[in-house]
This record gives sequence, structure tokens and C-alpha cells, in this order.
Amino acid sequence: MKKSVLLIALLFSAGLLKAQTAKTDSATSTDSLMKMLNVPQKGEPVIATFKATRLILSQTTETVKKNELNFLVIHRFGDIGGSNGGGKTLWGLDNSSDIYIGFEYGLIDNLNIDFGRSKFEQLLELGLKYNILHQKTDDSMPVAVTLIGKTGFKPYHVNTTVFDYYANRFSYLAQAVFARKFSRALSLQVSPMYLINNVPYPFIAGNEKNIFALSAAGRLKFSKRMGLVLDYVHPFSSFRNNSINPKFYNGLGVGIEIETGGHVFTINFSNAQAISEFNYINDTESSWGKGQFRLGFTISRIFDFNRKHKSNY
Repeated sequence: MKKSVLLIALLFSAGLLKAQTAKTDSATSTDSLMKMLNVPQKGEPVIATFKATRLILSQTTETVKKNELNFLVIHRFGDIGGSNGGGKTLWGLDNSSDIYIGFEYGLIDNLNIDFGRSKFEQLLELGLKYNILHQKTDDSMPVAVTLIGKTGFKPYHVNTTVFDYYANRFSYLAQAVFARKFSRALSLQVSPMYLINNVPYPFIAGNEKNIFALSAAGRLKFSKRMGLVLDYVHPFSSFRNNSINPKFYNGLGVGIEIETGGHVFTINFSNAQAISEFNYINDTESSWGKGQFRLGFTISRIFDFNRKHKSNY
């Protein structure tokens, strides 16, 4: 009797072990299949909320990975219409209102150091960008959050009475970017910014040194590699709201984003002459209604300096 009970217990235990092993193998196979199909599992970070670190005016929550270098070329032509546009300037193509060359390097996967130079006001800028929170597929974290801190410096300026001291040439920007990928096609973000100028810019009586601004931007994909992008920035400034000469406007840009494998290429139209936040928040004097908007483009190219990645090829 005891031998029979022992035999039954052994057979029952073997059955349980086999079922558990089959269950584990099934789960492992399912996980592998999901990874092969690139299907996000619950609780995983949402990837590619935006395809590039920048849209038209705004930076996105995206950062480059450790030991990767993002090379940026951003160009804005002259006014398409208005008194400075039209056929005599080939609708702005003869002129350039701003050109920006920038580099973004990944110190770690979520932390970048950025450097750039603008034609507009000969601005140099240096900053850090930290992707502090990632949106999760199970909505345990519903948004991605990135913090940005930058300093801008104008090394060459004709107004020596204003910029006689080097300290007057500095500006500072603190920014937080909140983004959510609602679907494979739609991503939206909002971004509060606080700009500090050691000297008001433009240097006009009554202008504020410090400006709070809020941007809203989004991307809507209409194919696997192309999407519409929209970007708007609103500075909260009583001086700019009430100023008549010069008249200031909020920055607005619309464009098409194209992913070409190693590059992300954006063709856009914007009323902002300048590319850097230090300049377009302070001084956007062009109006869409007067034809004072311009063609522009952004080229973003990633270079990978990770030796481990190269050894896989």
C-alpha cells in the first residue's frame, strides 16, 4: 500500500514539473516572439516618441545614446513675401536669416551635452539635456520628461555700449519638456521655458530681462517614414504684447519630417527668423499675415562611436 501511494505521488510530482516546464517554455517562446516582432511588452519604455531631438522651433524629449554624436545643420532662408521677399530675392532663397551648426553627444544613454553656433547674433550656446522619465507602455508613467539647461554667449556684437562687459553677453535657459506618444502616428508635447538675459534683448527701454514662455508641438505620421510637424511658442511678455515699434509675434512653424535611415530631414516654414531659443523667444518680429515667413530645413545625422556596436557588423 505504501509503495502504491509513493508511486502515485512520484507520478503526480512529475506531471506538475512537466506542466510547469511547458508553461515556462511557452512564456519564454512568447517573449521571444514579441521581441522578434518588435511588439512592446507591458511596463517597457515607449521608444521613438519623436524621430529627432528637434522639431522646428522646439527640442523634443529624445536624446542620443551613450557615445553617439548627433550632427545638426539647420537653415532658415529669407522672407517669402512682404517688403523683403518676392521675386527679387527668389522668394527668400537669396538670403539666409539664420544658420545653425550643432553637436549633441551622449555622455550616457539619457544625458547629452550640446554645443552650437548660430549666425543670428553670432550666438554660441552650451547645454545639458537629461531624459529623466520615460513613458511606459502600460501607462504606469504616462509621459516622458526631459530637462534642459543652456547658456548662450554673444562673443561678437556691434553694440559695444551695451555689451562692454562680458557678463552682459550671457543668457540662460531652463526648460522642461513633457511628451506623450498617443499612438504610432501621433505624438504631442508641451514645454515651459524660462529665459534669463543679463541685459534685455533687444536693448529697448522697458524690455524685460526675464521671460517665461510655453511651447506646444506635435507630429502626425502619414506614412512609415514621413509625418507632419507643427510647432508653436508663446512668450508671456507684457512688453512684447504692448510694443508697437518694433512689433513682436509668437513663433509658429509647420513642416514635413522625413526619415531616410541614417538621417532625419525636416522641411518647414516658420515666421521665426532665428533658430535658437535665446533669439526667437527674445526677438521674433516677422508675421505670417504679412508674408514674413521663410523656408527652412533641418538635417540630423547620428554618428555611432560605440566600439561594441561596430564589432557586430
